[in-house]
Parts: sequence; structure tokens; C-alpha cells
Amino acid sequence: MNTFQTDAENTLEAVAAQGLYRKRRIIASPQGVHLTADGRELINFCSNDYLGLANHPDVIRAFKNAAGQYGVGSGSAHLVCGHSAAHHALEEELAEFCGRERALLFSTGYMANLGAISALVGSGDTVIEDRLNHASLIDGGLLSGARFKRYRHADLEHLTNTLAEASGKKLIVTDGVFSMDGDLAPLPAIARLAQAQDAWLLVDDAHGLGVLGEKGGGVLEHYGLDQGDVPVLVGTLGKAFGTFGAFVAGSDALIELMIQKARTYIYTTALPPAVAEATRASLRIVRAESWRRDKLKRLTARFRQGAEQIGLELMPSPSPIQPILLGDSRKASALSEALLDAGILVGAIRPPTVPQGSARLRVTLSAAHEEAQVDRLLNELDRLKSLA
Repeated sequence: MNTFQTDAENTLEAVAAQGLYRKRRIIASPQGVHLTADGRELINFCSNDYLGLANHPDVIRAFKNAAGQYGVGSGSAHLVCGHSAAHHALEEELAEFCGRERALLFSTGYMANLGAISALVGSGDTVIEDRLNHASLIDGGLLSGARFKRYRHADLEHLTNTLAEASGKKLIVTDGVFSMDGDLAPLPAIARLAQAQDAWLLVDDAHGLGVLGEKGGGVLEHYGLDQGDVPVLVGTLGKAFGTFGAFVAGSDALIELMIQKARTYIYTTALPPAVAEATRASLRIVRAESWRRDKLKRLTARFRQGAEQIGLELMPSPSPIQPILLGDSRKASALSEALLDAGILVGAIRPPTVPQGSARLRVTLSAAHEEAQVDRLLNELDRLKSLA
């Protein structure tokens, strides 16, 4: 047998033996609170569709109308012939929404992070990242060619010491809301430190935009920070906005630099114009319907209070990401499967997505949930907590 084939089979057996095997579910319904997965009707508590916009009729209508106008595919990269009027309008609206001079669309959040970091730093420079950053930020730092350093999660003293040892241009990179823990980066202190050390700061606010802040401006609005405090803002559109794609926002010079140097922007096909028009519709809803954020806060508080009452160990998260820390991967998988049998979908998050010994259930709440559904989840968790 071929060596590669043998190695692949042995690796898969080892992954399964550790309780870390991953499987895809086949979804046969629109994204939402009610989901048809593998032929079963489930209540969904693992989506990032925080505001319930992925299946909103206005967003769908905008997508259909734009497909009739522009067709489906964009045909090429932005710098060839793929940059439509829909793309351009969305960039201008996102820049205004975020309080930035300009914004630049990328086809995915992963590509935005890889492209932005590699355009800003390279050989002889230093990129310094929070240890719990998303994989796309970690990979962006590693692939940039810069000296790559990580600091302990949200540890300002460790970050300060790491910065003191940095050489060349210095770029601090952090998530705004950490996707597996749900906590917020201490951005005001990091921004002050970056300015004092002549470093730039890149914040990926994938899980904060649309959710945090009175107007949905994300973690920067939550903290009252602007472009001067955080020069590089990355946002994704497939979470609270309910569509697809991502963007980098900042100064005119930053965006021009991305256009000239970000390989993941230059050398890939632009996302479909219909997706851009759908996102413009979702952005209008994000701005106009603050009740979605208000409801999400109430549901989050209700879940946290109920979880505390039944003795579950939650993490200190003010966001709709509410992890239940279990530690053992097999326990996390078993509890997830038991909830599935009860008609509730909650993902088990295990290494290497999270550090060893910190497996968890990642409960995510949506403005589309109702209190009765949150209570049902809590009742099932209470019934099954012996598995934890």
C-alpha cells in the first residue's frame, strides 16, 4: 500500500481514538433557528447568524434581483473585470458604517486576514498575536515571513515584554471577540500600548460587527475606539450580516496598499455581485433594527442566569457566544450527541480548535431565538448534566 495512504489511515484512526473526529452534517433547509440536518428537524444553537438575517426576506429579495441584473459569477478578479458597481457601493457603505476612510472586499474572512497581514509585514518585521486568535490570523502571521510571536491570552504585561523584543515594523494582531471563548480583547489598553511602541494594530471583529455597540459598530464602537486607535479593521459578512465575504477597512493609504500587495485580493475571483447587493440589504437592517441587538442581549442574559442556576461552568463572555467548559473531548462529544437526540443542535468544540483540556460546547444565540427555546435548551442541559 502507498505510504501516504497508510499514513492517512493511521492518522484518521488516531484522531478517532482521541474523540476528535469531525463529521459534516448535510443541511436541507435555510439557515435559521429551525434547521433540517441529516433528515432531522432541530433547534439550532450553533450558528453564527447572530441577528437572524441569513434567511431574511429583504436579503433574499436583494440577492434575487441582483442575480437578474448581474448574473451569478463575477467573472474575474476585482483588478481584471470582476469589480462591479454592487461591490463598489458596498465598500463605500461599509466604510461609512465603520467610520473609516475606505473599505476593501475580500472573498472570505480567511483571505482577508492572510492578505492583510502579509501586505503589512514581511521579512525583518515582527507580528505579535494573541494566543487564542482565530486560525486565519495565526496562519496569516506564519505565512507573512515576519518574525512570529504569540502572547498569553489578553495578557498586557506579556504583550508589552514581547513588543520590547520586536524588530522591524511591529504589527499587533488580535480578535475583537474571541470566537471560541466569547470574551472581548482589552482593546483600549492594547491600542494605547501600540501607539506608545510605534506599532500598528489589526483587529478582526468577525464576531462583534453587527452585534456589539448601540449601532452595531462592533467591538470598536463598544469601546469608543476609532481609526486612529485601530488602524486596521477586518470584518466578515457571513455572521451577523447573514451573507458571505469579508472586508478590510482603514485609511485610504491602507486600502491602496491592500490593492497593490494583498495576494489574496489580487489573485482570486471577486465574490458574486448578488452577494454584495444582499449584504447591502442586510447592512440596512443592521443599522435600522436595533431591537435585534437588544433581544440578543436579553436572551444571552437569560441563558447565563439559567446555566448558573443549574451549575454549568460558563466562560466570562458578554457576547452571544456562550461556551460550556467541559475539558474532556469525549464528554463534549457525548453531551452534544445527547442534545442532538433531544432535537437540539449544539457543536462540540475540541482540540486543535481549542487548547488541550478545554473542550466545550459552544452555544451561540440568535435574535431569531425565542425565550421558550432558550429555556428548552437549559432544561435539556439540566437533565443531561451528569454527562458533563
